[in-house]
Amino acid sequence: MRLATLLCATALSLAAATAQSGGLDLDEAIGLLKAHNLEIKAATYDVQSAHERASQAGGQHWGSLDFIQNIARSDDAGNVFGFKLTGREANFGDFGFSDFIACQGATPPAYCTDGTLLVRQPEALNYPSDRNFFQSKLQYTLPLYVGGKISAYVEAAEGMERLKRLDRTKLLNEKIYETRKAFYDMRLLDEALSNLKTIYDNIGTLEAMTESMIKEGYAKHTDLLEVQAKKSNVARSIHQMEANEALLYHYLSFLLDQPVSAITLPASDVPMPPLETADVIAANIDVKRAQTGLEIRESMQNVALSDYLPMVGLQADVQTAADSFEHYAADKGSYTVGIQLKWNLFAGGSDYAAYEEARIETLKTKTQIDLAKKGIALQVDKIHTEIKSLDYEIDALSKELALANEIYASYEARYREQLASMGDVIIKQSQQLEKVLALLEVKNKRTERVFALEKLANGVTQ
Repeated sequence: MRLATLLCATALSLAAATAQSGGLDLDEAIGLLKAHNLEIKAATYDVQSAHERASQAGGQHWGSLDFIQNIARSDDAGNVFGFKLTGREANFGDFGFSDFIACQGATPPAYCTDGTLLVRQPEALNYPSDRNFFQSKLQYTLPLYVGGKISAYVEAAEGMERLKRLDRTKLLNEKIYETRKAFYDMRLLDEALSNLKTIYDNIGTLEAMTESMIKEGYAKHTDLLEVQAKKSNVARSIHQMEANEALLYHYLSFLLDQPVSAITLPASDVPMPPLETADVIAANIDVKRAQTGLEIRESMQNVALSDYLPMVGLQADVQTAADSFEHYAADKGSYTVGIQLKWNLFAGGSDYAAYEEARIETLKTKTQIDLAKKGIALQVDKIHTEIKSLDYEIDALSKELALANEIYASYEARYREQLASMGDVIIKQSQQLEKVLALLEVKNKRTERVFALEKLANGVTQ
């Protein structure tokens, strides 16, 4: 039962396959990963999108130039009179001067003599005929001074772009980690399979020897059954490990976005990177992201501060208008140029609250950076301690495996001389197999811990 538990745990943790030479090596795999991995491509698009958003924010410095085309028809007195004025087409008749002209005639109307002329409502002004209005305008607005708000927004947008770049780098390192882990897990599995196959061959030799001894009357049939049961157990272990080969190649094919059927195994176990705590903290992406986040917070604090400052803007436009496009003329054009200053003097304390919120968030981010650095330092110390402990276990288990091999060979020879029972030989062979699987499990843990240290350091040793 213990043997089966160790085997299952090892198979699940590795997801590896048998070794094949002459295939894709690790450096080639990482190159293909960078060029073809779909998740990395998606992250690259995120970076490009963030860059365009930063460009959008920077474009506000240059203001905006708009073309405006108005087409309307109205009989509203104000609109009609305004339409005529805009098109430079107003005349005295629009003011009701026809009434005054009538008073100059030989027989003036009654209102010219009874004193009601001055209070008479001009018919042409109050009840004009409906009129078309066509206006073409080119308008330019430019923020001259906004208290640094636009610059702060640009800095924040550029900070978001840097965050996306860091996210992409983190994802890339994660995928490189997964690729390297698969290669080194394959190497560990190949080593374990080699030992298991040696054990399997030894059991085959023992099986043949037992069959011979049965014929000669020196062994019992139950001895052969014990040997065959153990042989079947080892064969099942080998088959279970080899069955994971397809899973590994499927996963590598997914990472590289192309079929992978053979790889070249690394020449040795993953080396211990020479990384000190300060090196890891300086290279850690999460710390860099937090520092970038702090820069963004400071930019937003400047945005909140700009609410206390005045805003100055320029607006200029040129236009022409008439009752139809055909009546457009150069002498009907006009222009307007102006500067506006706007300064909010009171907002119920909301601007102060917004600034205080931004300031507090900045202080919070600084605290989080300090906490992250201390947390990473703790992780580095923990990983270093774990790797040292695992190195000690690997050394001890390697010696124990060598001893188990010698003991098994000794008991096999003693069985041949009828100085030991088949049960004793099987027990020693089980201990041998247990050491193989235990060594594989510990080496796999060490590989995972080394890669965990490299991930904290942003893969600087890759």
